[in-house]
Amino acid sequence: MTTSTQETNGMNKHFLIFASAFTIALGFVAYSDVSLAQEGATDRVLDEIVVTSARRREELVQEVPISISIITGDELARVGAVDIIDIAKRSPNVTLEVSRGTNSTLSAFIRGVGQQDPVAGFESGVGLYLDDVYFNRPHAAVLDLYDVQRVEVLRGPQGTLYGRNTIGGAIRYVTRPLSDEPELKLKGAIGSYSQFDALVRGSIPLSDSFRIGATVARFTRDGYGENLNLGIDQYDKDVTGVRLSAEWDATDALNFVLHGDYTQDDSNPKSGYRLMVGAVSGAPILDNVFDTRAGLNVPEQDVESSGVSLTTRYDYNDSFTFKAILADRSDDTWSPIDFDALPVDDLDVPVNYTNDQTSAELQLLYSGEKLNGVFGYYYLDANAFNEFDVVLGQLGPLINIPGLNANTYGDVDTSTWSVYADYSWDFSEAWSVALGGRYTSDERDSRVLRRTFAGGISPVFGGSAVVIATTSDFNGSSTDTNFSPRASISWRPVENNHFYLSYSEGFKGGSFDPRGQTTAAPDLNNDGTVSDAEIYDYMHFDPETVKSYEFGWKTTALDNRLSSAITLFYGDYTDVQIPGSIGVDTNDDGIQDTFVGVTTNAGKARMPGVELEGAFQASDHWNFDWAIGYLDAEFTQFIGPSGDDISDQAVIQNTPKWTAATDATFETPLTLFGNGGTISFIGTVSYRGDSSQFEFPNALLDQESFTLYDMSIVWEDDGGRWRVGLHGKNLSDEEYKVAGYDFPALGLEGNVTAFYGPPRTVTGTVEYLF
Repeated sequence: MTTSTQETNGMNKHFLIFASAFTIALGFVAYSDVSLAQEGATDRVLDEIVVTSARRREELVQEVPISISIITGDELARVGAVDIIDIAKRSPNVTLEVSRGTNSTLSAFIRGVGQQDPVAGFESGVGLYLDDVYFNRPHAAVLDLYDVQRVEVLRGPQGTLYGRNTIGGAIRYVTRPLSDEPELKLKGAIGSYSQFDALVRGSIPLSDSFRIGATVARFTRDGYGENLNLGIDQYDKDVTGVRLSAEWDATDALNFVLHGDYTQDDSNPKSGYRLMVGAVSGAPILDNVFDTRAGLNVPEQDVESSGVSLTTRYDYNDSFTFKAILADRSDDTWSPIDFDALPVDDLDVPVNYTNDQTSAELQLLYSGEKLNGVFGYYYLDANAFNEFDVVLGQLGPLINIPGLNANTYGDVDTSTWSVYADYSWDFSEAWSVALGGRYTSDERDSRVLRRTFAGGISPVFGGSAVVIATTSDFNGSSTDTNFSPRASISWRPVENNHFYLSYSEGFKGGSFDPRGQTTAAPDLNNDGTVSDAEIYDYMHFDPETVKSYEFGWKTTALDNRLSSAITLFYGDYTDVQIPGSIGVDTNDDGIQDTFVGVTTNAGKARMPGVELEGAFQASDHWNFDWAIGYLDAEFTQFIGPSGDDISDQAVIQNTPKWTAATDATFETPLTLFGNGGTISFIGTVSYRGDSSQFEFPNALLDQESFTLYDMSIVWEDDGGRWRVGLHGKNLSDEEYKVAGYDFPALGLEGNVTAFYGPPRTVTGTVEYLF
C-alpha cells in the first residue's frame, strides 16, 4: 500500500505541474492567435463534433456549457473497442464495469455517483440511453459496440433534461442513421481465446423517402479461465444481436424512425475467484484468477433483451419542431450465482431478474436567432422483478446440514412523469445565459416477500423444496416529487474561447429495501411492539440528491488543430443511499446462513474535482488525444448501525482519485495490393488510481492503481471501403479487480470473491463496405 500511495502522490504533483503549465500555454496560444503555418505545419485540422444529447438539440461540442466526452464509432473501431466498458478509458472520472457474477449487467459511476447492486428496488445513478430511450434497469446493459455512430458521456447531474437517476451523469449510445444509397458492410474478427466475431449490416432505400436496414452480429470467445468443477469455460462469450431500422420521410417536414433490437446472451455463468482459504474444507486459493470451482449449475444461464422505439419529428416551421419518442423494452435473466465459488451447496444463489418498461416523451423545440430551447413531457411505466434463493446445503461427506433456503421475492412497479424546460438566450455576441428546470413525480409500489424453504432449491428454479416459514411479507407505496433546476452563463471574449459557469441538480428516487426483512425491524419507541409504521420506516429509504457547481473553459487554437476542455467542479451529495447486507443466522446454529438488506440514507459527501480533455493534430502524421480526471471525493457524514458518524472510516466506492488516458496516433500513406490508403499506429495508455469496491476498505478486494497499455495497427483504403486492423489489449497482462463479494463470515466456508478485467488479448479485424 505504501508503494501505491507514493505513486499516487507523485502523479498528483506531476499532474498539477503539467495542468498548470498546459493551461498557461493554451491561454497564451488562444489569446495571442499564434499560428504554426510556418514550414513543417500541417493543413489537417480536427473534425468539428456535433452533439444532440447535451441540450436536446444539435450543437458543436465546444459550444455546450456542459462537461461532455464524445467518442465516435470510427474512433472506437480503429482502436478495437469491444463494448461500452471501453468508454471509461476515454472519459475522465468515469467507471464502467461488468457487475459481479454477471456477463451483461452494468455498474456505472460518474464523479463518484453510481450504483452496483442490480436487485429490484435499487436504481442506477447514471442514466444509460440507446438513442433517446432510457434503460430503467442495468441488466443486459453492457452493450456491444456495433452499428454505433458515437457515444456521448455527460458528466455531472443531468436532472433537468434527463430526469431521475442521472445524478452522476448520462451515457448515450447513438446508432448510425440509414444511408440514402444501398449499402452492405461485412466485418469479421478473430483473436485470442478462439475469438470469432462476425457482423453483417445492410440498408436499402425502397423509394426516395423510405429506407430500411438491418444488422446481425455474432460475438463468440472461449473463456479466460475454467470452472474446474463443472468443466466449462469461465469468462467466455456467446452473444447474438440483431438491430432493425426503418426511416420514412413522409413529407419534407414529417419524419418517422423505427428501431428494434434483440440480444441473446448464451455465455456461461461467471463465478468468482476466492481470495481466502475455505474455512472448513481448507480449499486453497487457485493460481489462475479466472478459474473457479463453483458447483451451482441451476438454472441454466440465459440472458435475453429486446426493445422497440418510434421517433416522430415534425418541423412546423423554421422555428418550431415537435418530437415524440415512444418506446418499449424488456429483459429476462436467469443465472446461477455461486457465492462461495466451491462445489458444495453453501451459499448457492439461483436468480431470475425480469424487467419491463414503456415510455413516452414529447418535446417542443424552439430555434431562433437568439433564443433556443426545449419544452418536454416524459412518462415511464416500469416493472422490476427478481426472485433468488440462498441455499445452504451439505459440506462434504462428514458434515450434513439441512438444505435450508432463504428465498427472496421482489416486485417493484414504477410510475413516473415529469415536465421540463430548458432555454438559452444569446443576449450579446459574447454573452449568453441558459435556464432550465424539471418537475418529477416518482411513484413506487413494492412487494418484498422472504420465505424459508427446506429441501434445497425452490420450485421456481426446478427444485422440490417446501416453505417452512415466512419471515417477511411487505407491501409498500411511496411517491417522491422533486424540482431540479439548471442555470449557466457563458462568455466568449474572443473567437474559439468559451468560458462558462453552471449550477445543476440531480435526483434519484427513494424505494424499499429489496432484501429487507420485516422481522428485523427495530422497536424505535420501545413500547414492546414493532408497529406497521416502524416496519415501513425500516424498509423505506428516501431520495438522494446532488447539487453541482461547475466552471469550464473550452477552446480551439492553432488554426483548429488544438482543442481543449478544462472543467473545475464541486458536487454536494446529500441523503446518499447506502445499500448494504448483513449476514444472519436464521436457525440459531451459530452460522450465518443468509443475508438481509440494511439500506439507509446514511451519507453526505463532497466531491470537488478537475477534468482536462483535449486533442492535438501535431502534423500530417501525428495526432494526440488525452483525458485526465482528478476527484477528491469523501464522505462528510456516514451514520453507522450504532447511530455514530463513522465518515472517517468510509470511502466513496468504485471511484479512483485519478483517471488518465492518452492516445498517440501516427499515420502515413501506404499502398496495399494496388489500393492507396493510410496505415495508422495507435498507442493507448490508461491509468486508474486506487479504488475500493465498497464503502469500507478491504485489503483483499480493493484494487490498487494500475495502468493498461493497448496498441492498434490499422490500414484503411482511400475509398473508405476497406479497414484492416490488429489490436492488442492489456499488453502487459495486468491483473485487476472490477467487482467482488465481501461476506467473510457468511456460510460455512466464508466468502470473499473477486472478478477481474480481461487479460492480454490480440485481435485481427477486417471490414469491407460494398
